[in-house]
Amino acid sequence: MTVVKAQDGGRPEHEGQTEQVSIHRGLNGVYFDRTRTSFIDGKAGTLLYRGYSIHDLAEHSTFEETAYLLLHGALPTRKELAAFDEELKQARPIPEPIVHIIDAVRNAHPMDVLRTAVSALAAFDPEVEDNSAEAAVRKGTRLTAQMATVVTTHDALRKGRPPVTPSQELPHAGNFLYMLHGRPPEAEEAKLLDRDFILHAEHGANASAFTARVIGGTRANLHAALVGAIAALSGPSHGGAAEDVIIMALEIGEPANAAAFVQRARAQRKAVMGFGHRVYRVEDPRARHLRDGVRRLGQLRGEPKWYAILEAVVEAMKPYARHGIHVNVDFYAGALYYLLGVPTDLFVPIFALGRVPGWTAQVVEQFENNILIRPLADYVGPPPQRYVPIEDRL
Repeated sequence: MTVVKAQDGGRPEHEGQTEQVSIHRGLNGVYFDRTRTSFIDGKAGTLLYRGYSIHDLAEHSTFEETAYLLLHGALPTRKELAAFDEELKQARPIPEPIVHIIDAVRNAHPMDVLRTAVSALAAFDPEVEDNSAEAAVRKGTRLTAQMATVVTTHDALRKGRPPVTPSQELPHAGNFLYMLHGRPPEAEEAKLLDRDFILHAEHGANASAFTARVIGGTRANLHAALVGAIAALSGPSHGGAAEDVIIMALEIGEPANAAAFVQRARAQRKAVMGFGHRVYRVEDPRARHLRDGVRRLGQLRGEPKWYAILEAVVEAMKPYARHGIHVNVDFYAGALYYLLGVPTDLFVPIFALGRVPGWTAQVVEQFENNILIRPLADYVGPPPQRYVPIEDRL
């Protein structure tokens, strides 16, 4: 494309000067910086957090250990993990004024409430304006704990119940389920949500992480960056797939109906939710770690049909695998949350709770070698125009 060469504001210098401009819509394929946080190979189906395979972390780690890895750059010793776990537990209570703010907006969508509460929490953080890496990690640790309390506090208040006081004993995932349901979770429940948090903890320069880095690039504080990340995640094109999957499963109703549903959707050129990914051209490497958990939890709940419906959809979608359309992590996450008794509109907030360490790590990297992120947009509007006074316009 030949265009008039423009200055930063997009106004042409003069008509005779041109240059070639390559457009990468959505910044597809563009590397804007270097990172040590995560590595993704979409063709091979590889995901590493700081060099560690997602398979090893999902099978052997805990969310607390994985969060420490992302925030501090290395796996912790027993002593370091115990101190980090205690730091998270001590940060779980939220200030009473935040509870009042949540109550005031309790009829809003949970993602809007979460965004508002995180913004307000900045006023209560003693290090809010300290953008050093050490302070940002401490703030990210506090927000990891506090955001879980925000989500469950809102759910209680909107249902007319008093919020459950955070446990000082349970691990992070177990404490979330305890605050949500008002009872200690079963071991299998807590284990599966813990794994889900691990799988969602970090995923490269996705829309929400990039938003956080853009905000961090302006030297705004970590709270501001995470408010932006939450806002980006609230968009259905980024964080809404898990919710859409369970809506789809409820519509299908029975495994026998899955093939016809898929055939109808494809004939109408509609997406089958939980399939395809902007990065992966093979199965999302995170998906396998929730698949068996959904099967086991469905059996434990006496509701095995949800897993059967999902597997019937997978079978019906096999012909499209040659086009790079494979199952992604949200396909099984939606069913997991449903079987855990999580309200549908909390599916995306749960995604956000798991992602806090990754967002924080990305913003810390931005702070370390900061630069204002300022891409260009190719101007294709009118050429220079003569201003006509309003009284002379027809």
